[in-house]
Amino acid sequence: MSWFETRCITQVPMHYPGSRRRVYPGFMQVGAFIAMNPDRHFSAHMSMFRNLVDGDDKSVAATKRFYDEYFSVMDVPAEYYLDTIKVVFKERHLALGTMKWRDQEVRPEAITRTALLTIEGEKDDISAPGQTLAAQTIASNIPKAKRANHLEKGAGHYGIFNGRRWRDNILPEITKFVRSHG
Repeated sequence: MSWFETRCITQVPMHYPGSRRRVYPGFMQVGAFIAMNPDRHFSAHMSMFRNLVDGDDKSVAATKRFYDEYFSVMDVPAEYYLDTIKVVFKERHLALGTMKWRDQEVRPEAITRTALLTIEGEKDDISAPGQTLAAQTIASNIPKAKRANHLEKGAGHYGIFNGRRWRDNILPEITKFVRSHG
């Protein structure tokens, strides 16, 4: 945990709202995202440059829109970030059935009336396929008729929340699921 605390946490600089508050800064999140697929991002920017030279304003605008949103991240409070790393990923409390919230045991198997739709991206390099699907196993008492999983072929982490695959494939799945269980 000390590695995360010393390398990922900083203070908001003076003269900014929340100055001196400890955070996992947005610029580090963006850097980590880009570091996972540097060739892809480099190629996208080279393509945008070629499109700019060729006068393809529509393609330039689309790439610019994507990166304007992709780079729009906010600082995360240090306590939240560090607690998530520790409790969820390092100590695996939820997976082991030992998670607590405000001294109350978290019991996913107690969920019986809520419908559950899990969505994953085939090429998600942040939450690999299977991580979200695990919710179907730990929430074991939800009736089979109230469960569904959607694996979006070809989608990475960002693609399951935004863009063409989101609009054309995932949002309609969510809409259909909500309407059938609402």
